[in-house]
Amino acid sequence: MLVHPQFDPIAISVGPLSVRWYGLMYLVAFILFIVLGRAHARRRPELGWTAEQIDDLLFYGVFGVILGGRLGEVLFYQPAYYFSHPAEILAVWKGGMSFHGGFLGVLVAMALYGRKTGRGFWQVTDFIAPLVPTGLAAGRIGNFINGELWGRPADPSLPWAMIFPQVDNIPRHPSQIYQAELEGLCLFVLLWWFAAKPRPARAVSAVFLMGYGSMRFIAEFFRNPDPGIFSGLGLGLSTAQWLCVPMVLLGAGLLWHAGRSHATPQT
Repeated sequence: MLVHPQFDPIAISVGPLSVRWYGLMYLVAFILFIVLGRAHARRRPELGWTAEQIDDLLFYGVFGVILGGRLGEVLFYQPAYYFSHPAEILAVWKGGMSFHGGFLGVLVAMALYGRKTGRGFWQVTDFIAPLVPTGLAAGRIGNFINGELWGRPADPSLPWAMIFPQVDNIPRHPSQIYQAELEGLCLFVLLWWFAAKPRPARAVSAVFLMGYGSMRFIAEFFRNPDPGIFSGLGLGLSTAQWLCVPMVLLGAGLLWHAGRSHATPQT
């Protein structure tokens, strides 16, 4: 039976300064965005993205991720706690970031970037879609190191079933690793391949919505569900699964529309 190693959440300490693993994973995510963004721009030079513009994209995206992710956690998952402890809302170094909130925050940030630079919204989102999954994988690895967001109880005979001592002595699915593989590696491979050739505007963004929504929906069956504001809607679905449903539907609609818009610029 595997046992979670109970990593020290602090990766590096220099005097009074402490750097947490969770923060380092965000740094890894941002570095990967820059590296992959420049590689994507080189393989698709007709898109007209420069290294400086990719740096600016990251600047906008960082604010969208952090502000949106934290607000999503506060509003979608733990509103009662945070409204009772408002000072904790700013304690992002302790973890607690919602993907769906961060996703909405990034959309707002990309709209602002597009407005500033004269680029269309879909032109921006189609470019960044293949660059996002590796950052999601880094975040899930951070969750695993922290021993948070553990999985549902698993069959003890499952070779990789894991006990999280800080929770209980029940074998559980290491759902953080599942999500790193699905939302991270698998989604990255799909989008990196799909975006390698010209596609109708909206198509790459649509595949991201459908891919993430469906993979997160599946992964939630193995993850101990967060209560959230939609957990009482029934059908045995978690709040995250309910939030994934409109993502998949919107993605399907966008992909259908993109396929019919033959005159739409290619991205």
